[in-house]
Amino acid sequence: MSDTNLRSATISVLVENESGVLARVIGLFSGRGYNIDNLTVAPVERDGSKSRITVVTQGTQMVIEQIKAQLDRLVPVYKVLDLSEGPHLARELALIKVIGTGEKRAEALRLADAFRARVIDATTESFTFELTGATDKLDAFLDLMRPIGLAEVSRTGVAAIARGVKTIS
Repeated sequence: MSDTNLRSATISVLVENESGVLARVIGLFSGRGYNIDNLTVAPVERDGSKSRITVVTQGTQMVIEQIKAQLDRLVPVYKVLDLSEGPHLARELALIKVIGTGEKRAEALRLADAFRARVIDATTESFTFELTGATDKLDAFLDLMRPIGLAEVSRTGVAAIARGVKTIS
């Protein structure tokens, strides 16, 4: 792989769950001009002592390595894991509101069924769908809904985990 080839990286960071940690992580990216394509964070320990930050970013192999090294030096980071270096699972949740009547309404339902989207709210003029899957699946569904009457989208961001026995802790 040439050092000028951009690649996407899904990086998980296990951190102490305390005030300001997310700001430090974001500051690392913004201070060096790295873009964050996707960001999720949530507590992962029962007592709330640790959180998992999942960042999706792009860069050359060298830039990705720099990002991981700089994240690893941040306090209070416990571990940094580049999930995109091995087999991993990545999913996202979206709530999608489509407004339309007549044939457009029927078409929205047909497409939702094909994508296994769940209707979580319905009125005579709208549907709100819940869809979970890989980012490209959600993007494809949204592209099909645009001409039908896509009105609003709320996405969670990527949640990712390594396949098999490999863990971040």
